[in-house]
Amino acid sequence: MSERSYIRDGAEIYRRSFAIIRSESDLSRFSKAEERVAVRLIHACGMVEVAREIVMSPGFADNARWALTAGAPILCDSKMVANGITRTRLPAANEIVCTLDDGKVPELARSMGNTRSAAALELWRDKLGGAVVAIGNAPTALFRLLEMLDEGAPAPAAVIGLPVGFVGARESKDALAADGRVPFLIVKGRKGGSAMAAAAANALASEAE
Repeated sequence: MSERSYIRDGAEIYRRSFAIIRSESDLSRFSKAEERVAVRLIHACGMVEVAREIVMSPGFADNARWALTAGAPILCDSKMVANGITRTRLPAANEIVCTLDDGKVPELARSMGNTRSAAALELWRDKLGGAVVAIGNAPTALFRLLEMLDEGAPAPAAVIGLPVGFVGARESKDALAADGRVPFLIVKGRKGGSAMAAAAANALASEAE
């Protein structure tokens, strides 16, 4: 049987992938720390054109890195985001939290008249101050985070705001960007998702040295 020809070395695949991304994308507007995040986002979705849609507020990358170095938890809206974060990259054995499966969430959702993803954030309150938030699935979770800040909840150090989809994704990201209270990362429009949110967290963690 003939052997198919393809690259088998994982490190070489990563090296070539990142080289292609840097050669085909316009990353000139990003700082060094931001560029690493942008490259990981592009790698996660396979679309170099997404570089144009990436928005990071001033200080986002540095704030997130400092928070992770200091041991801040990463609060995730979905298990896919939480499971996509590489634990060995974390600089301080940071806790990764996803409360979506907590037994209290279904009743909270019913009482709030909101989704389980939004209700799960109620269980973040004692960890929210100074945390890194990674939202890669539910627009309702991002909207609820902003409502919690309106209600006086402590502010996280940084928010990766990458909910995906056709209902509320664009609007929730626009609302985060307009809010101005916390450093943020978004990809404008409908694009986003758990893989991209986890990729951003991994990029920030690997730089937190």
